[in-house]
Amino acid sequence: MKAFVFPGQGAQFTGMGKDLYDSNPKAKELFDKANEILGFEITKIMFEGTAEELKQTKVTQPAVFLHSVIKAICLGEEFDADMVGGHSLGEFSALVAAGAMTFEDGLKLVSQRAQAMQKACEAAPSTMAAIIGLPDEKIEEICASISKPGNIVVCANYNNPGQLVISGNKEAIAEACEALKEAGAKRALPLPVGGAFHSPLMQPAKDELQAAIEATTFSNPRIPVYQNVDAKAHTDAEEIKQNLIAQLTAPVKWTYEVQAMLEAGARNFVECGPGKALQGMILKIAKGVEGVTIEGIS
Repeated sequence: MKAFVFPGQGAQFTGMGKDLYDSNPKAKELFDKANEILGFEITKIMFEGTAEELKQTKVTQPAVFLHSVIKAICLGEEFDADMVGGHSLGEFSALVAAGAMTFEDGLKLVSQRAQAMQKACEAAPSTMAAIIGLPDEKIEEICASISKPGNIVVCANYNNPGQLVISGNKEAIAEACEALKEAGAKRALPLPVGGAFHSPLMQPAKDELQAAIEATTFSNPRIPVYQNVDAKAHTDAEEIKQNLIAQLTAPVKWTYEVQAMLEAGARNFVECGPGKALQGMILKIAKGVEGVTIEGIS
C-alpha cells in the first residue's frame, strides 16, 4: 500500500514550484489563482525571493502548502495513494489532496492559520528546541516537572524515535534544555523559530482558526487521512474538522502516525512537496520493517 505524506513549515527553498509553473498549464493556473486569493504575488517570493523573505510566516505556510498540493494535483492518476498524512501544516495539504476540502478553501485556511500563529507568537516570548537521544517518556517527565502556569514547556513534535521537539516560554525552554542534557540527552538545540507552536501558547490562534474551520465546508475524504492529534485514520468530515482545530495546541504525533500507517499496510511512502525531512524521519520510524520504500517528489 502507498502513503503520500506532506511536509510542514521549514521545508521551503527559493525557486520552489518554478519548474511546475513554467512547464504545466494546470500548475500555472493554480499558482495564479493563489496570488489572487492571497492578495499578493506569493509566486514572486517563492520563485525569486530571499531565504529571509520566504521565512515570513505569512509566506512560508502558504508557499509550502501550494508547492505540495499543486504537485499532487498535477500528478493526476499518478497520485495513487491508499492513505495520506501530513506533518503539522502538511496536514492541510493532505486533506486537500484526499478531497476533504477544496484547493481554494485549503489555501484560505492556511493563510489564516499563518497570520493567527504570527499574532500568537508576538503575544509572548516563546520558542522551541529539538531534543536528541532521550526516550519520549523521559522528556515528558522532565517537561512536566518544570512546566507551571505562566512559564510552560511541553512536548510538541514527536518526529521519530530519539528526536522530539519541545515548545513553550523561553525561560522554561532554557531550563528544560539544561535538565534534559543533565539527564543524558545527546543534544538540546534551541530552534530558530519565533513562537511555541503546538503548545497551549497557541490558544489565541486556535480560537481564531476554529471559527474559520467551522465556517469551511469539509467533505468525507476519498481515502483515509491520518491526523497529528491522535495518529489515527479518519474518513469522517466532522471528526477531521475537530482534529484540525485541536492541532494548533496539541502535539504532532508523527512517530505514532507513521507507525499506524505501517500497521495498516503502508510500505511505499512518497513525500510530496519541498525538501526531504519526512523521508529521513520515516526511515528511522520504519527501521526493521521489511519492504519499506521511501521516495520524494519535490
